[in-house]
Amino acid sequence: MSHCPVTVLGLGPMGRSLAAAFLAAGHPTTLWNRTPGKAADLIERGAVEAGSAAEAMAASPLVVVCVLDYEAVRAVVGPHADVLAGRTLVNLTADTPSRARATAEWAAAHRIDYLDGAIMVPTYLVGGPETLVFHSGPADVYARHEATLASLGGRAVHLGEDPGLAAAHDVALLDVFWTAMTGMVHAFALATSEGVPAEGFAPYAKGVVGLLPDIVDAFAEQIRTGEYPSEGSNLRSAAAIMTHVLEATRARGLDSSVIAAAHRVAQRGMEAGYAENSYARVVDIIRG
Repeated sequence: MSHCPVTVLGLGPMGRSLAAAFLAAGHPTTLWNRTPGKAADLIERGAVEAGSAAEAMAASPLVVVCVLDYEAVRAVVGPHADVLAGRTLVNLTADTPSRARATAEWAAAHRIDYLDGAIMVPTYLVGGPETLVFHSGPADVYARHEATLASLGGRAVHLGEDPGLAAAHDVALLDVFWTAMTGMVHAFALATSEGVPAEGFAPYAKGVVGLLPDIVDAFAEQIRTGEYPSEGSNLRSAAAIMTHVLEATRARGLDSSVIAAAHRVAQRGMEAGYAENSYARVVDIIRG
């Protein structure tokens, strides 16, 4: 069986995990990193370290870049567009949808096939069955390299031709994660300030989190249809509950910025006449 050669640009924790996955799947793998000295264990496993970024790009028809942000991507690949011409660049760097689309335009102008992507698992899961990688860009380019990209493990999903779709999913899902994480930490602060032990509070916090999957499905349907039935809990009651949380937070002298921001969104929904709708209706407030 023939294995497509792959180049990996960037040997941070994620880049190293990507390179290890390609090596484990049997792909000839060339490496390059701006700071040398990070490839020793990968070289022992069969990788080749290139002496320059241009040399690394020239070594493979498929070039994967994973660095800090898209500014770093352009700094690495920009001077070598002529080397990349006719090859495929898969950008697995996290950044914004608008920058993904701009990078795709740059690649097209230089005759570079381009796929944007987002890795939705931590580094230690890459290569295993729980890996989830989003890709977006031309379907024919994805189809050409689908088998090689499958070496990253788990599930690879091509979201569509729009190169910004992978980044759009990434930032929206990270929005879920980090706002939830901040709310969770704030909840621990509020509970412990009232004398509730963190370990005693944790099981009940898990119970609340367990309610969210069904709510996600219900809100998705409401936002799709534009219909927001209250189904027993409306924005008015949500705003009242947030008021209690905000008052308790301030009474203990805790940072109230997160719950205050959520409360203000609910208030704006009330002012817009959405009091009897479900909380999902505030999507229209956030959209502006």
